[in-house]
Amino acid sequence: MIRWEQFQGTDRLPFHGMWYSVFPGQSSPRDQHPELELSLVLAGVAEVEAADGTITRVPSGSGFLLAGQESHIVHNSSPDTPVVVFSAYWMPEGHPDNAGVENGQGADQ
Repeated sequence: MIRWEQFQGTDRLPFHGMWYSVFPGQSSPRDQHPELELSLVLAGVAEVEAADGTITRVPSGSGFLLAGQESHIVHNSSPDTPVVVFSAYWMPEGHPDNAGVENGQGADQ
């Protein structure tokens, strides 16, 4: 997983971002966080498992939106193709950690 906070100037954006890979036949750890998350599948087919066990196939070129606190796992059932995902994430409107962003500052200010 690579978060982009390492790049200069990203602190002025109203969101954070990262990209990650799920190798063939593997799954991400279960994840749950307060941020909203918009994920775009750049390669492969992600199989996104919700907290209730429902799995949604998300092919390359498509995306999925996760609500804050929504538990999820990303699976890759391909025997040979990695899943590559770019995610943008941000605190929901009204969240205490979002005060600076709502006042026109970047995500880290």
